[in-house]
Amino acid sequence: MNFGFVLPLGDARFAADCAKEAENSGWNGFFVWEPVWGVDAWVSLTAAASFTRTIRLGTMLTPLPVLSPWKLASETASLDNYCGGRLILSVGLGAVDTGFMNFGLPTDRKERAERLDEGLEILTGLWEGQPFQFEGKHYHLQPTDFQVPPAPLQRPRIPIWVVGAWPNEKSMRRALQFDGLLPNFIGRSGKVEMGHPEPDVLKEMADYVRLHTNGKPYDIIMEGETDPDKLETLEIVRIYARHGVTWWMEAMWSAENEEEVLERVKAGPPCL
Repeated sequence: MNFGFVLPLGDARFAADCAKEAENSGWNGFFVWEPVWGVDAWVSLTAAASFTRTIRLGTMLTPLPVLSPWKLASETASLDNYCGGRLILSVGLGAVDTGFMNFGLPTDRKERAERLDEGLEILTGLWEGQPFQFEGKHYHLQPTDFQVPPAPLQRPRIPIWVVGAWPNEKSMRRALQFDGLLPNFIGRSGKVEMGHPEPDVLKEMADYVRLHTNGKPYDIIMEGETDPDKLETLEIVRIYARHGVTWWMEAMWSAENEEEVLERVKAGPPCL
């Protein structure tokens, strides 16, 4: 299992400091969240790349349906080259309560799902190079030869992790086209259930993933919070590892200050 740390707060300078400490403390990845208005994720990740050499860098996550996919293609390709091919991109519908309505961005779930599908096709198409054109419901692109950026360093592409709602077949099929699954678990009420899933639900989903990926390398990513001083908090990580989860994301969303965050980073990943 790989271990990533998700930065819950702080500016680009703090991101660079934390990424450097994360690399020195044994974490496998360092991630930031991408807001529609806030500290820019790509500036923070570029700062992090400047002070690290081996740790993977990425977003957790990027709300692709409310962003310009061509701008995201430029940012990701540029950073993947700059950091030596260490980038991971996580995408999903995004959380509407993080300012979507304030900026007139789409909030309808169906429209955001359509934009996510089209955005992923545009993103990967632009990474492959020109000429590329696209005709969709929401986006219309013609080939261009103006200042075309270099392709990403990673081949066949920058790894893309996609949110998938288990057991929604359409949502899962979308995620399985790419390189990793960020699962949401839908309960009997039809709504996303918070907290950790029951082991039998996790096993059912993991078995489905293995069946439909035909043995190819594929990531399953789960997040939560552990306390190095409380060994009982590691049990959920052990359960995930036994069921084929490949990345544990330490996500301190309850953190109140930078000192608390930096202390956890320096403590290192969960020791299984």
